[in-house]
Amino acid sequence: MTANFRQLIFIGALIMKKQRISLITGGTGGIGTAICRELASKGHKVIAGYNKGGNHSAAEAWQKKQRDDGFDIHIAYGDVADYDSAKELINAIKKEHGPIDILINNAGIASDATLRKMDIDKWRSVMSTNLDSIYHVTSYVIHDMCDNGFGRIINISSINGQKGQFGQTNYSAAKAGMHGFTKALALEVAKKGVTVNTVSPGYVNTEMMAAVPENVLNEIVAQIPVGRLGHPEEIARTVGFLIEEGSGFITGSNICINGGQYMA
Repeated sequence: MTANFRQLIFIGALIMKKQRISLITGGTGGIGTAICRELASKGHKVIAGYNKGGNHSAAEAWQKKQRDDGFDIHIAYGDVADYDSAKELINAIKKEHGPIDILINNAGIASDATLRKMDIDKWRSVMSTNLDSIYHVTSYVIHDMCDNGFGRIINISSINGQKGQFGQTNYSAAKAGMHGFTKALALEVAKKGVTVNTVSPGYVNTEMMAAVPENVLNEIVAQIPVGRLGHPEEIARTVGFLIEEGSGFITGSNICINGGQYMA
C-alpha cells in the first residue's frame, strides 16, 4: 500500500466520521467557555446554552470573542431551570443542528446563606437551576442518544457537593444530588451506548473567584494542597477525555478535580 493511498484512506475516514453535536449548558461562563473551546478543538459542533437574564447582546459578544479566537461556537438561549423553556431550547437545537450526542450539564448558580437565614426563594432558585435543570435537559435528549446507540452526559458538580460548605446547604444539596442522578441514569442507559459521569471541580480561577476579597482568597488557597486555584482548562480537558468514543467503559463515576483539597 503506497503512502498516497494510505493518506487517501485517512482523509476518507475523517470525512465519513460523524461530527458530534455537543450542548454545554451555562456555556458562556468561565468553566463553560473552557469546555466549549475544548470540544470545538476536537471538531465537535458546539452549542453554548445561555440564559444571562435574557441578555442576548452579552451572549453574542461572547460568541464573537470565541470566533475571533478561532473557535466556531454556536449559542442557544433557554432557561434550563424551567421545564418548558428547556424543551424549547432542545427542540430549537435539534431543528437547526440535529440530535444532541453530548450533553454537559454545567449551568449553575449560588445564593448563599446559613440555613437559619435562608428563605425559600434562595433554596428554590439554587435547586431548580443546579439540580432540576439536569432532569429538564437530560430528559429531552436521552431518547435520541439511546435510539442512536451513542451518548455522553457529564454533570458538573462541585467539591462542596461532597464535603459540604458553611452557608451552602442549598448549593451542596443540589450538587450532591447530581451524584445520585448520575449513578442511577448510568445504570439505566449503559447497554444503549450512553455513558453518564460527574466531574466535581474544586476552586477554579474564574471571574467569580476573581471577585472574592484577597484575604478570603488567600485563605481558600491555603487549604489546597497543590497551593493554587484550578484552571478552567483543567476541567475542560477531563470533560474532553470523558466524551471520547474510547471512554465508553467509564460510566457512573465521579472525577474530582480539586488539587487534593478533598480526597473522597
